[in-house]
Amino acid sequence: MPNEVLVVIGTGGMGVAASRRLGGGKTVLLADFNASALDALAETLRDEGQQVETQHVDVSSRESVRALARAAAALGPVAQVLHTAGLSPAQAPTEAILAVDLLGVAIVLEEFAEVIAPGGAGVVISSMSGHFVPALDRELEGQLAMTPGDQLLSLPATSPDAFASAGHAYSFSKRANQLRVRAASTTWGAKGARINSISPGVISTRMGRQELASESGANMRAMVDGSGTGRLGTPDDIAAAVAFLFSDAASFITGTDLLVDGGAVAAVMTGAVRLSA
Repeated sequence: MPNEVLVVIGTGGMGVAASRRLGGGKTVLLADFNASALDALAETLRDEGQQVETQHVDVSSRESVRALARAAAALGPVAQVLHTAGLSPAQAPTEAILAVDLLGVAIVLEEFAEVIAPGGAGVVISSMSGHFVPALDRELEGQLAMTPGDQLLSLPATSPDAFASAGHAYSFSKRANQLRVRAASTTWGAKGARINSISPGVISTRMGRQELASESGANMRAMVDGSGTGRLGTPDDIAAAVAFLFSDAASFITGTDLLVDGGAVAAVMTGAVRLSA
């Protein structure tokens, strides 16, 4: 009988930590746009005793994601799907962020709903920045949650011209991720599977450190310093949350967002930390 399949999309720090924590006894299918990073992580995990397959993927392309989902299903029952791939405002302009962070999540949710095994679970990595987006009207929330992926970037609200900055597009995309996961819980539920999102705070990954060095870094450091934990998060903090949401202990949890930020959002929302404009 084939091993259960763990799909990890994105080979950054969170994907690495989760692969190590969750990959034992499974076939791990790693996917990334960066071929060299993908090959390097696969070699490391194989040296550590894991059974690893790889596939190049462009999450903004339905054909590419569909090929990945089919490859996963060909390896065995797809038990767990972790989507960590994304771009930050320090890495990319608005158009690329919308393509990867907004459209990419929608496509992954739709395509992997077709192959997830009964009893399976998925996690999408969103961001605490989605919790800072001002309240959206219910019509827009419905559009972001339910519009078919192929039409998502045709909405007036998702036009690049609608965003003042790449940071605005990033936060908006992450809020949309939370809404789409909530809506997808019924589709995944029809397959006997669960889907949730995690919103990390400031995590010590390469992407996180790039953001700390960017124009938004001062606000991020203020949130960390004023948070209840007073520290940066680690990839292992996120991997632990993923492990919980994948586990039987979370069998009654689906369609929700788990904020794993060390208390940063709480510090801002209660006025303990005041952010600059």
